[in-house]
Amino acid sequence: MNFSLYIAKRYLFSKSSNNAINIITAIAAIGVVVGAMSLFIVLSGFSGLKDFSLQFTNEFDSDLKILPESGKTIPFSEVQKAQLQKIEGIQNFSEIIEERVFLHYKGKNHIAYIKGVDSRYGKVTQLDSIMYFGEWFVPHEHQVVVGLSTIAKLSMGVNDYSNLLEIYVPKPGTGQLSALDPSDAFTKENAVVSGVYQINEDLDAKYVFSDLDFARNLLSLDSTKISSVEIKLLPGTSEEKVRREIGEIFPKNILIKNRIQQNDALYKMLNAENLAVYLIATLVVIIALFNVIGSIIMIVLDKRKNIKTLYNMGASLKEIRRIFFLQGTLMSLLGGLLGIFLGILAVLAQLKFEFVSITSTLPYPVQLKLINIVIVFATISVLGVLASKIASSRVREKLLV
Repeated sequence: MNFSLYIAKRYLFSKSSNNAINIITAIAAIGVVVGAMSLFIVLSGFSGLKDFSLQFTNEFDSDLKILPESGKTIPFSEVQKAQLQKIEGIQNFSEIIEERVFLHYKGKNHIAYIKGVDSRYGKVTQLDSIMYFGEWFVPHEHQVVVGLSTIAKLSMGVNDYSNLLEIYVPKPGTGQLSALDPSDAFTKENAVVSGVYQINEDLDAKYVFSDLDFARNLLSLDSTKISSVEIKLLPGTSEEKVRREIGEIFPKNILIKNRIQQNDALYKMLNAENLAVYLIATLVVIIALFNVIGSIIMIVLDKRKNIKTLYNMGASLKEIRRIFFLQGTLMSLLGGLLGIFLGILAVLAQLKFEFVSITSTLPYPVQLKLINIVIVFATISVLGVLASKIASSRVREKLLV
């Protein structure tokens, strides 16, 4: 093995007497470097976009959420509240009432979801980071907080007491009455907009935040019924342990979802896109490694006399093949490491100087992650070994005769 490695290093770093071979080898090495660099930059760029897209989940979604397995509500008694507070690892929790509503304001309409929250909601989510304008609602004051997209659709103002937002929700079991008098089919509440939140375009148009009692009265819900419970965990808490203890408090017909499960479709889409981006970028590396195969084959043909000499001196066919296998592997690994190093410099430069921008105020997000370094190096290593194996197999017995 040492003999083969020594010869492989000599062939890799020494120039051939044939300038064409030197040019082909240089092109192959540069291709590996560029391929590894481009793969790392693409993965770092997508990691930045992924984190940028998921920012709202850290700000808006809770660590855990208790939902009904079927139906729209779950019972939540005072005894269950006390038991939930005693669970070690739960920092805080908030009761939620959520239902689809119809909004009307100065002749304009919009369908959204009312989300009634209690006074502890600000301790479960980061309200300061989502508030865009105005103030959070004052409990028991018929105030709501709406999204920026809803404000734009309905052309609403903030703290406009002369023009109140009308919120309608269908009364249960009023299908026949609605045909006679549509006004009897809905429960109506008026509210003033006290503030505006901004998360993303979809969520900004989806929710209207209100006091828990306001939503309960609007929906005519029993005081022991809620739509969900959102929970904030202490850092370092075992999620599985908390899940087991929650399951002992609530009946079996509940679901407990973490932040990823609450956004299951989004995470699946981003992971699928990440895989597609990786596979497309890997094609560039594969094309570059075809050059390595061609380079090694050309070196084999160029070194035919040397191969015969080594064979006559006692080197076996397996050892001679190992020489060119190691040469191709070294070229791939060294080129991959150099490409990763240059990719890291490019990502650091983007983070520092923000050369590339999406808009005039938003730089293209990138993330420098160890996992991307490992993925790129592993990809280059595996494909480089395969390419070297293919190239070294061209050393056959007829070259030794």
